[in-house]
Amino acid sequence: MLKKFFIIAAVSVFFLTACQQNANVRPDDAPVVDHSGTANGSNPAAGGANSSGLPGGGVFKGDPLDNPASPLATRIIYFDYDSSEIKADFQDSILAHGKYLAEHPDAVITLNGHSDERGSREYNIGLGERRAQAVRRLLLFQGAADKQVKVVSYGEEKPVSDGHDETSYSQNRRVEIVYKR
Repeated sequence: MLKKFFIIAAVSVFFLTACQQNANVRPDDAPVVDHSGTANGSNPAAGGANSSGLPGGGVFKGDPLDNPASPLATRIIYFDYDSSEIKADFQDSILAHGKYLAEHPDAVITLNGHSDERGSREYNIGLGERRAQAVRRLLLFQGAADKQVKVVSYGEEKPVSDGHDETSYSQNRRVEIVYKR
């Protein structure tokens, strides 16, 4: 577990360093940021402050799924112990995904439900299913079509963290939203 953490941390530092060095280089397929219509790229609705989360406060142009400042960027929903109740922190993101699916009828997602290792294998498969179904219901409420949302439960079988403490358990109690592209 600790070895995985250091590998992930090293890769993240390398990636961030590489991105920072190439910050002024934009590949042809990168999203375009529109800074027009505002003084120094700021958001006039926010009193000139940058509230977009994008460099210079520009408007993101491209697939909304690729916008890091969007609630659509949140693709992992975490749950409390032995619960399938959606936390308030994640409701806006789920609602945004539901709206996106309603506006993009060809988009298809899979909700992968997971649990921590506590409890029997059968119980955890059921708990992962209940968590994914809770997210699914909220997506459908926002206008997503039934055929756009698949549910799979892995229970405890695919942990993100192999530890046996509350920090590890909390990382494993999740639903992952996976878009088919």
